[in-house]
Amino acid sequence: MAAVRCIDVCKTYRQGDVDIKALDHVSVVIEEGDFVCLSAPSGGGKTTLLNAIGGLDIPDSGEVWVAERRIDQLSKGALAQLRLLRIGFVFQAYNLIPVLTARENVEFVMQVQGIAGHKRSEKSMAILKEVGLEGLENRRPAEMSGGQQQRVAVARAIVSKPTLVLADEPTANLDSKTSDALMELFVELNEHHGTTFIIATHDQRVMSYAKRLIKMLDGKIVDDIQQQAA
Repeated sequence: MAAVRCIDVCKTYRQGDVDIKALDHVSVVIEEGDFVCLSAPSGGGKTTLLNAIGGLDIPDSGEVWVAERRIDQLSKGALAQLRLLRIGFVFQAYNLIPVLTARENVEFVMQVQGIAGHKRSEKSMAILKEVGLEGLENRRPAEMSGGQQQRVAVARAIVSKPTLVLADEPTANLDSKTSDALMELFVELNEHHGTTFIIATHDQRVMSYAKRLIKMLDGKIVDDIQQQAA
């Protein structure tokens, strides 16, 4: 079954007096359990496509389907519920809550989902250990490095084991060792839990882990390659 279907999706932004086609008639199907990297030069459309799939950007035309639901036509409430229960986001800017500790940031989504307190604590501590942050659970974002904050953001995105994870440059602030450890964690979730990953990246090391590499240019898909993952 398809995890994601985009059909003839277009998105244009106004920049001064110029219209920029961020997505130009994009059609793509991503199956459940796939591990996809989106690659493009800056402004090539990869982040806009990722945001359209996550319901953060509504296309000007075309259709976006996630988990067999057409999300570009959902109400705000229904879309928020779908994102809460089915999609994990890893943003380039982290989007951590400054007044919360690392553990509390990871627990936040589970709290909204209604998961009991003892379960939240157990799961958050386990995932923080898994991403290499054991002992830093009680630090707030301002007390952590950029790489540590990124790992908190990753832990928050995957702690509830969503069926789809969307990641925008997840290794941008990580050294090569931590980057490889993060990608191996993604691969483990993909292989053992069937989590679908769509990762927008410039990083060749990240691309080497993908089963499928989709290249974009000027808002269009120009190549779609099945590859042997690292």
